[in-house]
Amino acid sequence: MTKTVWLLIAMLAVPAFAQDKGGGNVSYKKQTEYSFEDDTIEGDLTKPDGEYVEARKKVKHSNLIKIREEFKDKVMQSVGEL
Repeated sequence: MTKTVWLLIAMLAVPAFAQDKGGGNVSYKKQTEYSFEDDTIEGDLTKPDGEYVEARKKVKHSNLIKIREEFKDKVMQSVGEL
């Protein structure tokens, strides 16, 4: 049993040694240029037959803030209770 465990660990460790260290001779160009001068590109311009403009009308909402008319009276009552 222990031999199979060690064999599996060794098999998993071998690919780690095969990885590139990243210090290779890699060079990148600062600018890439594509030339389409010799190619003929053909195509059709497609657009819709008409334009549809659909806008929702503004919806009037009720005010969510309700002003309490008796607020002053209740504050004055609470002061009187102190």
